Amino acid sequence: MFALGAAMIVAVALPFGAEAQKSNIVEEIVVQGTHRIEQSTVRSYLLLQEGDRFDERRINQSLKSLFATGLFADVAITREGKAMIVKVVENPVINRIAFEGNKRIEDDMLRKEVILRPRVVFTRTKVQADVKRIMDVYRVNGRFAASIVPKIIQLPQNRADLVFEIDEGPLTTVERISFVGNKFESDSDLREVIRTKESIWYRFLSSDDTYDPDRLTLDRELLRRHYLAEGFADFRVESAVAELTPDGKAFFITFSVNEGQRYKFGAIDVAAGLRGLDAKKLRALVEFDTGDQYDNTKVDEAIDKITDAIGNLGYAFVEVRPRINRNRRDKIVNLTFDVREGPRVFVERIDISGNIRTVDKVIRREFQVVEGDAFNAAKLRRSRQRIRDLNFFDKVEIERLPGSSPDKTIVKVQVEEKSTGSLSFGVGYSTDNGPLFDLGVSESNLLGKGQKLGLNLSIAAEKSTVNISFTEPYFLDRDVAAGFDLYHSNQDLQDTRSYDFKKTGLGLRAGFPIAPFIRQNWRYTIEQSEIENVASTASSLIKSQEGKRFLSEVGHTLTYDKRDSRLSPTEGFVVRVTNDLAGFGGNIRYLRNRLNAGQYYEVIDDWVLAVTGGVGHILGLGKDVEIADRFFLGGDSLRGFQTAGVGPRDRLTKDSLGGEWKYNGSVQVTFPLGLPTEFGVSGRLFTDFGSIGQVSPSNSNIQDTGSIRAAAGAGLGWVSPFGPINMDFGFPIVKESFDQTELFRLNFGTRF
Repeated sequence: MFALGAAMIVAVALPFGAEAQKSNIVEEIVVQGTHRIEQSTVRSYLLLQEGDRFDERRINQSLKSLFATGLFADVAITREGKAMIVKVVENPVINRIAFEGNKRIEDDMLRKEVILRPRVVFTRTKVQADVKRIMDVYRVNGRFAASIVPKIIQLPQNRADLVFEIDEGPLTTVERISFVGNKFESDSDLREVIRTKESIWYRFLSSDDTYDPDRLTLDRELLRRHYLAEGFADFRVESAVAELTPDGKAFFITFSVNEGQRYKFGAIDVAAGLRGLDAKKLRALVEFDTGDQYDNTKVDEAIDKITDAIGNLGYAFVEVRPRINRNRRDKIVNLTFDVREGPRVFVERIDISGNIRTVDKVIRREFQVVEGDAFNAAKLRRSRQRIRDLNFFDKVEIERLPGSSPDKTIVKVQVEEKSTGSLSFGVGYSTDNGPLFDLGVSESNLLGKGQKLGLNLSIAAEKSTVNISFTEPYFLDRDVAAGFDLYHSNQDLQDTRSYDFKKTGLGLRAGFPIAPFIRQNWRYTIEQSEIENVASTASSLIKSQEGKRFLSEVGHTLTYDKRDSRLSPTEGFVVRVTNDLAGFGGNIRYLRNRLNAGQYYEVIDDWVLAVTGGVGHILGLGKDVEIADRFFLGGDSLRGFQTAGVGPRDRLTKDSLGGEWKYNGSVQVTFPLGLPTEFGVSGRLFTDFGSIGQVSPSNSNIQDTGSIRAAAGAGLGWVSPFGPINMDFGFPIVKESFDQTELFRLNFGTRF
């Protein structure tokens, strides 16, 4: 073992007598013990040189200077006659750095944090700094009880191995979260607002119950936003204190809050200080009124809308500032949106950093301002959201810096990339397809260019598919998402239609926005399909269509989407119109039109009412519509009935024959069940209705009334760590005697 400490030895013999002054001169300096380091380097740190007088104070300062270099483990200065002897022991060179005892954090991650490297001179200061860095890594990962002991293993030729012996200790969890000063909101409600959670058995797959000081800062901001949205304009977090238990295994966190009083909106006005602006028209963009509960998020939304509207009128340099006047006696907030000419500032440069894989162009094309444009804070906020929506980055931060002159600004973008590729395996069960196995490979940021490539293979008892897809989000450097899909599927429809159906096809597609919230998509599909293995007891209509078919189809979809989320909407609506025309070659000809819409309302917190529905019609062009192209109703589209359980049916064979028109709708309320949000469990009540039929039934063996069917029921949804699980109980209310019903429906899937 190499000693980390060093001893300072100073021996200076001062002569006495008549020759004292003459013998007190340094006539020679001898440096001993150097191997790698030049003697001249040692001399450069000495405050005494040949010809100087021996001076104890300057000798001590020389010792300190040599130790401060970090190059030496030991230094001694002595006097032998008229010579000053400087003896040094060089610090060893690090041969390798090793980590022992670390199981939760990989060596590569720790190696990135330490300063010392192989072939670098060992210094005690740097080792202490590295110990602190490693400790910080473990604390960020929730292990405050970790301990690190550095050890040096001496090797020949003044080399040494540096070993960090690590005791990771247990995860330091959050045992209890308390709130002081809250009257309007209960402790349990506020625990749902913040990101940090109390440790409990079912959070074994989450890290939110481990203590993280950065997350605590986020929690303060989340509390502030929550209270401001609830009308508490004076709210503030007085303190957030985290206390570590003596055993170092848990934290107790206490938030001290001052809620203040709850406000409502008072007088609301828009002061347009620019010529040509109509304040009344701008006031109409504000979607809240006097007497409504104060909500800071609505104020921010109004600022964005006013800024956008003014920008569309050609005003490049505009500031919209809310002037807030609190009337604490009447508990109202008087609000004036002050519209004035802002400083003439242009974007000089957009600097992007942190993107290692992703090319700059992928980020720059999401900006709604470019270099040379007038600076617009609202557009910059939307640009940041667009970059985040790419889902390529864990963190996106945009900062405004001064430019080369007062009228210029630099926009600095800092991103932190995350993994965008995935390899997934899945097993599950679906009422429609039975047991299934799924394999998927995808990359959403191919070669850092933002392109998407996916391969999916699904094998089920009644349906198997393979699909390869590719999407270029900015085809030819324009806002056009273009791509293709190559697919093959084999489906067992014996239970409902007495045949098997397989198809192989290629689809080309392109989509682009034509207005805010409106997107248009075009596609072309060529497909070869075959109806095979037709049962001897099948309907004559099905038997007549056995064999191969070739489809050439052009499709178009127009979507107007104002939902707040595409995955789990709580507010807004969506309308989608789809047209498909087949007959550009091939032996299938039809015109198919569909209209689907949905409206979403958040009735109260986490209670969402969804009203959805759709209509469809298909018209054969010069020939009857084949069964493979018809509409089918039931299952997920009409709960309480089997898949294809509703509509025209062969009177003798009971085969489902599909329809040439259909409509269906649903009214559903989704609500929490009072369980912790981490469970991801919600309940729902629903009413489904719809009908399907042929335009002109010509066969007396076909049962087809075209009457409405309806069902009601309840269900459970669980976003589990193993995949989504949905269970629905549907009870038919209005049905026909030949319909096939289904009481219980289950869909379960998992990925690992």
